[in-house]
Amino acid sequence: MLFGKACILGGRARYCVVKPLACLFTTSSNMAKSKFEYVRNFETDDTCLRNCYIVVRLDGRNFHKFTDQHKFAKPNDNRALGLMSRSARSVMEELEDIVIAYGQSDEFSFVFKRTSTWFKRRASKLMTHVASQFSSSYVFYWKEFFGEDLPLLYPPSFDGRVVLYPSNRNLKDYLSWRQADCHVNNLYNTVFWTLVQKGGLTTAQAEERLKGTLAADKNEILFSEFNINYNTEPVVLKKGTTLIWEKRDETVTKHMKLPNAEEKEVEVTRSRRRVQAHHCDVIGEQFWEEHPDILEDDNC
Repeated sequence: MLFGKACILGGRARYCVVKPLACLFTTSSNMAKSKFEYVRNFETDDTCLRNCYIVVRLDGRNFHKFTDQHKFAKPNDNRALGLMSRSARSVMEELEDIVIAYGQSDEFSFVFKRTSTWFKRRASKLMTHVASQFSSSYVFYWKEFFGEDLPLLYPPSFDGRVVLYPSNRNLKDYLSWRQADCHVNNLYNTVFWTLVQKGGLTTAQAEERLKGTLAADKNEILFSEFNINYNTEPVVLKKGTTLIWEKRDETVTKHMKLPNAEEKEVEVTRSRRRVQAHHCDVIGEQFWEEHPDILEDDNC
């Protein structure tokens, strides 16, 4: 529909035709309908299967070089482990559909609940968001853990993958696998670096010494040669870090105005969900019995 109105042109009154605003501006939907739109057909469908837990696992890329250049303590650097956990917590606080996360060394796994609809369950969206949030948090919180004396020399990078697990048993076995890997790696690294730092071996000699040894052999080397009982090592090193949501009561002080215009301080207690860290066994059933709200019904 066109609208008319009187206007003055060159001293004369004339009748002008004014087009509606809808004709003057092209909407974004109309702009998208162009001859170039066919390129969208090249996109592949990466929607994750419904009713499955979505696990996004990040691994540090070329972290051997990164840890050497930033002088990380061997075999474990508590500052680095703290930074990894803080970065993972940042991811969980950003994406609240992550029900549990597990990390060790330079890796972290994030588990989205099976009913999650974040990013329409697109694997590429979920993985890139987790990776970018984690990487940026790692850089952002670096000084909090390493201070001013050890500046970040170059940006770290993390690669990611997406894996789907259809049942609670599958998910628990996945997390058990990662925790078992944590124990195996930490035991080896503890013995390896003890042989180097206290035993005077070169890295090549330490590697040769440990070839073909079993867990019992490594424990015996630590105890008999260096008087180190592996069982007394910090649990975070042997079990890794598990992050979950928990409700915690917190008390805050509020200023309330009374009817007589006076102000009074009142303590108010409220319950809030917060990400909490645990350094415990997730292979057995006790952890899952104590936190039954993590897993969803297999019949969902």
